[in-house]
Amino acid sequence: MLKAVLFDMDGVLYDSMPMHARAWEEIIQSYQIPCTREEFYMFEGRTGVSTINLLFQRTFQRDATKEEIQEIYDKKTARFRELDKQAVMPGAMKVLSQVKASGLTIVLVTGSGQLSLLDNLNTNFPGYFQKELMVTAYDVIHGKPHPEPYLQGLKKANVNPQEAIVVENAPLGVQSAVAAGIFTVAVNTGPLDDNVLWNAGANILFSDMQIFADNWPVFFKNLP
Repeated sequence: MLKAVLFDMDGVLYDSMPMHARAWEEIIQSYQIPCTREEFYMFEGRTGVSTINLLFQRTFQRDATKEEIQEIYDKKTARFRELDKQAVMPGAMKVLSQVKASGLTIVLVTGSGQLSLLDNLNTNFPGYFQKELMVTAYDVIHGKPHPEPYLQGLKKANVNPQEAIVVENAPLGVQSAVAAGIFTVAVNTGPLDDNVLWNAGANILFSDMQIFADNWPVFFKNLP
C-alpha cells in the first residue's frame, strides 16, 4: 500500500553535514558559547532557531533575542555556503530513480530554511522535487523531533502514515518520523554509532544510501 517516500535532505540527499557541523561550531564558538562539532550531528534536524535557543539556554539560561538569532543564523548560512561543494550523497540519485520508477510520490522534509533550496534540488536532482511537495523550516512551528514536519509531509502528499516511509540519517529526524507513525528507514551516513539511530526508533538501518539503493528492490517487495 506504499504511496509516498518522504526524504530528509542534509545527510540523505547531500553529503553536507560535515560542512554544516563545521559552520555551526565556528560561528557559535565566536560568540563564546562552548560546543563541539560532533554534537551538531545530534542536533541535526532542528530548525536554526531551536538550535540557537538550545545553546543559549545551556550557556546563558535564556533564549536568544530575535536579533541574535538572525545574526547568528545569517553568519552560519554564509559560512556554510563558503564550505559547501553541493556534493550529492552517493546512492541518492539511484534511490530517487527507483522510488520514482515504482510510481511513488517523492516528498522533501527538511529543517532547512535556505531560500536557494529548490534551485539547488532542481540542479542536482532535476525532475524529482516539486515545490508543493516540500516541507521546510517555513512550513512548521515545531521542528524535528516534533512530528509536525512529517505530518505536514503526509498532508502535502495526501497519504496516511501507513502509506508512506521516511528516509532519515539523524536521530531527531527518526524520532520525528516515528512520532508521526511512519515506517522509518535510517541511513547512517555520519559519525554516529548505529545504536543512536536504533534507539531513536528506526525500523530498519542501512550503512549508507548506496547500500539502501542496492537493496531497494528486495526492500520494496518485502515492506510490511
